[in-house]
Amino acid sequence: MNPEEVVQFLKANPGFFDQHPELLETIYVPHPHGGRAIPLSERQLVTLREKNRVIESKLGELIQFGEENDAISEKVQRLSVALLGTRDFAGVAHALYFHLREDFSVPHVALRVWGKSLLDGTLEGSPVTEAQRARAESMGAPQCGPAAGSDFGDWFGGAREHVRSQALIPLGATSVFGLLALGSEDAKRFYAEMGTLYLRRIGETVAAALSSRL
Repeated sequence: MNPEEVVQFLKANPGFFDQHPELLETIYVPHPHGGRAIPLSERQLVTLREKNRVIESKLGELIQFGEENDAISEKVQRLSVALLGTRDFAGVAHALYFHLREDFSVPHVALRVWGKSLLDGTLEGSPVTEAQRARAESMGAPQCGPAAGSDFGDWFGGAREHVRSQALIPLGATSVFGLLALGSEDAKRFYAEMGTLYLRRIGETVAAALSSRL
């Protein structure tokens, strides 16, 4: 029999080694990591141990991800509660800047809102170019990536040259009326492939808070 025929035979007869258990101790195969030959039964144990290590590693990653997501959820919850407790735009802006910088450790935060006369003369109500507005309105969802060459880099003022990555969060469900920009000096903090679920939730919460206070 050739190797393929042996494989097909064993697949067709899954109870073969139950009927001939002595073969498990008398058939020797190479150790998967080199060196001495070992019984087939020991090779099975080695394979199972390796599979268990892989499963344990994946489980550890899932637990870590879960803990990280729980921590982020708590931060989003604290931000939401803080925004709900504000009475006016100044309170919304203060709570937003404080929580993003202190709780989320985002060093550079910029907020711009257009079409709201009450914000005339404020930093948040500063003029926005048509290109910036069109860009924000076309996003559809938060976008992350390198800060170099960004249309919104000037919003970070003197810190612009230090910002390496950014997250841009459009504000407004049916009609975009503003944009929240988060900047980091870490080039890997905000990257194109990262998930944006929590950024989207932050944007929705901020938009709701602003809409009811402007």
